[in-house]
Amino acid sequence: MIYLARPKAHSMAHKQTGKVRAGLLVPLCLAMAAPFAWIQGGRPAPEATEPIAPLADAQASDPARVALGESLFNDPRLSHGDRLTCSSCHRLDLGGDDGQARSVAQDGGRLDFNAPTVFNAALDFRLNWRGNFRSFEEQNEAALLDRRLMNTSWEEVLAKLRSDPGYSERFAKLYGAAPARTDVLDALAVFQRSLITPDARFDRYLKGERNAITRDESQGYRLFKAYGCVACHQGVNIGGNLFQKFGIFQDPFAVQKTVTTADLGRFAITGVEADRHVFRVPSLRNVVVTAPYFHDGRTASLGEAVRIMARNQLGRELDPHDADLIVEFLGTLTGRYRGRLLTSAAERPQP
Repeated sequence: MIYLARPKAHSMAHKQTGKVRAGLLVPLCLAMAAPFAWIQGGRPAPEATEPIAPLADAQASDPARVALGESLFNDPRLSHGDRLTCSSCHRLDLGGDDGQARSVAQDGGRLDFNAPTVFNAALDFRLNWRGNFRSFEEQNEAALLDRRLMNTSWEEVLAKLRSDPGYSERFAKLYGAAPARTDVLDALAVFQRSLITPDARFDRYLKGERNAITRDESQGYRLFKAYGCVACHQGVNIGGNLFQKFGIFQDPFAVQKTVTTADLGRFAITGVEADRHVFRVPSLRNVVVTAPYFHDGRTASLGEAVRIMARNQLGRELDPHDADLIVEFLGTLTGRYRGRLLTSAAERPQP
């Protein structure tokens, strides 16, 4: 679930002719792309104008609505046949995803896309790989009704919730009525907006705690900037705020036997040629614990993902040591949820 940067950002908007309008984002660190000297003597203090901003705690919200939304998020009754929950694909005990290349669908097959993490998704300007939703409410309703996802109907969902005395009491207290469509969507969205993971070591470094990251991690960050990765991965969410084409200098789909509809990116939605293979740039927060990577989960190796992006987006074959240092830096981006450092499925002991 990683897309590192290329030197020129893709525009979010197109004219009807398909021509690109003015670019969304001017690259932030192109002047640093030439070779540079390391600062000697350990870790430098963060600069006053870093392209990445520290993540603040989630804003205060109604605890009762958050708790109701959490109950719904983990309730299989929101799916047809009580087979799936929202947390089936977005495990909050892990990295907010499910650790699979592509999740299992309602029909037992595989879904088209790798499940993006739900953590910090509230900070993304669009949702999903193709950015086809602007709000949690819109996305959640689509997921509930999608035959390959929750495969349910509002009639089925509301009947189940209204037959539960606990839910009926909670909805009446919070919304003044029995469970209803808009209230279910609101509670889910309020909970999802609370899923913020602050206190990554890199956040502490940006706030002035110089020893929060190691010298190698600091060097990895300088490489991350020097290669131009921050042109797309910047801001408080280290991405998630623009669209970008996957494959600038090399076409990653040329070696595939078939190109799927999912591979077409936003083109499958808009029909605009300039949107072919264009995806929402994902956040790199917690990237170490959200393998496999890319829209199709094509690799579980973060190092390989970094090399793929350098090759396809930057036209560079990374020195292996440089790639390792960038991965070291990415390891500093793992935050905490409810005080617990996030982990991946691979890190959990097997029963």
